[in-house]
This record gives sequence, structure tokens and C-alpha cells, in this order.
Amino acid sequence: MTGTDPRFLRYVALGDSQTEGMGDGDDTTGLRGWADRLAEHLAPHNPGLRYANLAVRGRLVGQVRAEQLGPALALNPDLATVVAGVNDLLRPRFDAGEVAGHLEAMFAALAAQGAQVATLTFPDLARITPLARPLASRVTALNDRIRQAARRHGVAVAETGHHRVVTDPRLWSPDRLHAGPLGHQRIAAAVAHALEVPGSDLSWTRPLPPAGTAVPTGRHAVTAELRWAATFLGPWLRRRMRGRSSGDGRTAKRPHLLPVSPTGPARGASAST
Repeated sequence: MTGTDPRFLRYVALGDSQTEGMGDGDDTTGLRGWADRLAEHLAPHNPGLRYANLAVRGRLVGQVRAEQLGPALALNPDLATVVAGVNDLLRPRFDAGEVAGHLEAMFAALAAQGAQVATLTFPDLARITPLARPLASRVTALNDRIRQAARRHGVAVAETGHHRVVTDPRLWSPDRLHAGPLGHQRIAAAVAHALEVPGSDLSWTRPLPPAGTAVPTGRHAVTAELRWAATFLGPWLRRRMRGRSSGDGRTAKRPHLLPVSPTGPARGASAST
């Protein structure tokens, strides 16, 4: 690619809450998120870039495939990001092969239509919250299958699962389920590097400066975990028991391809909730 020839003109993002941008802004001021930030990375090198974000929070990977793949193909992207599976990881009946099968079907369909596809691997959730320790083997199994499927279809993979910095609490929102603004910034930089966007590098893997506050230990750590469970885990479990999702009644925030300037995606495109 030369400095004047755009590589991408139509970018479409598929996924769940992370791609929607939860943890980076709010529903009042608007969500930004790593996919918006990636579009900002791409815009200076791809004049005329347009961007759509079909992601909806709470979606399982099978729902992402059923609800978003068709609309994504209809937009004829030359770049698509597909990131989903964490909601499946948290379910009692998790099947890594089934989840990866849905992801691979999306990789294959988008690549067959001519799109460059990008995805990422997931970090060890136990390093973010100790209560997630039983999920470690699930994350490893899913990441292995994502890599295998990606190789088969020429998918670019941002290996966020390999780098310790991604589990730094400062990159995460208080609910520990979604990246915070700095985390979304790092994810966007990781995907940009996987796509070899000019100016991207491995700086996203560097650790943050030492924290100014001490990490809770002993009784304080237990208290912090109990407070987190009561504030975030409890409501999540109650929704699951009632068969509800945080995404019930919601649609994509940016269902149409809209222009992206170097300063960011065009705003005012949110769908009704």
C-alpha cells in the first residue's frame, strides 16, 4: 500500500459488548470502544473510509452469527473484525469447539467475499478477577481454536492473550468484564498492528508505569472481591437466571456505513434501544 492508495474503504465490526464499546463512555454520552478507535487509526491512511458497527451487548457467538453476519455481508466490507465468545465462556455449558465453529463460519463467509478479517485472542480472566480462575482452561481452549481457524482463512490475529499488560486492572472498567478507555485504546492498537496499519507497532504490549496505589491483599482483597461480586456479579447472575440479557431490546449503534474522519467516526448514528 502506498501513502495515497487506500487499502480499506468499508470497515464493518461484528461482536458483543466489547466491540459495541461498553466501558468506554456510556449510553448517555455515547460509547466509543476499540472498534471506533481502530477506525480512527485507519482513517488517515484510507481516505474515504466508511465504518459500520453491528455489535450488540450480551450476544452469544451464535447470535452474532445469526443476527450480524448477513447484514455485514450485505455491506460488502473489505475489512471486518469478528470478536465474540466471552459471553459463551461464562455460561455453564461452554463448548470451545462449538463457539470456534461459529467464529470460523463468520471468518470463512467474510473472507470468501473478499474481506480482510481480523480477530483477537482473550486474556486469562483469572488475572483480572480471582473468581474467574475456573475459566482459565476454557480461555486457553478457545484461543487455540481461534488461532487454528484464523490460519485456515487468512485472518489477522491480535494476540492480546499473550501479553501480561492486558490484565493490568487499570485497563479494565470497574465491572472487570469490559475494558476501560485505556484498555479499548490498547485493543485498537493491537488490531491495527495485526493489520500492519502504517505507524502501528508493539508499543501496546508495554506495561504501564508502576501504580501509585497498593494492590489490596489479605482481608482487604477479600473485601474488594465481595464488593465486586455484590455490585456486578450478582446482577449478572440474576439476569441469567431470569433468561434475560443486557442486550434485550437493543440494536446496533451504527448499522450503516458512515464516513470516518481522522478525528473519529461520525457521531449521531446510534440506533434506538
